[in-house]
Amino acid sequence: METEIPGRGRLVIQHVVLDFNGTLALDGQVNSDTEQLLHQVAEQYEVVVATADTFGTASAYAEQWGVRRQIVQNGQDKEALVQSLGGGVCAIGNGANDRPMFQVADLAIAVMGGEGASWEAMSAADVVAGRIEDALALLLNPKRLVATLRR
Repeated sequence: METEIPGRGRLVIQHVVLDFNGTLALDGQVNSDTEQLLHQVAEQYEVVVATADTFGTASAYAEQWGVRRQIVQNGQDKEALVQSLGGGVCAIGNGANDRPMFQVADLAIAVMGGEGASWEAMSAADVVAGRIEDALALLLNPKRLVATLRR
């Protein structure tokens, strides 16, 4: 995706780094609506699922979706992952440990899902979405980002 955000400049996104538990999944399970949208996102972007895999389900989901899964232990690992991609990164998460990756991503989206969202994540985000489906839809409909982020 490449789009112009009035008052902000050009936004180029090639990679999407997603926190798993609390963002994509609730208690280790992903609903079918989220899966359908994630398949669409994965057709347009390189998707990386960043997770400690607390419930032991992330690897199977990532394999099923055909996306990369990266085991991380903390926020610094997530930050390093985003930096390793070399730019053009949208980071999506909900937890305090997502703040470091939000601070180095080109676009940061905090998700207020069933697990809630930490203040640290929300205050570092460019956009706050009510559900993961809303966050993924922003990547599929960039004009929504323009409407939200224009200054």
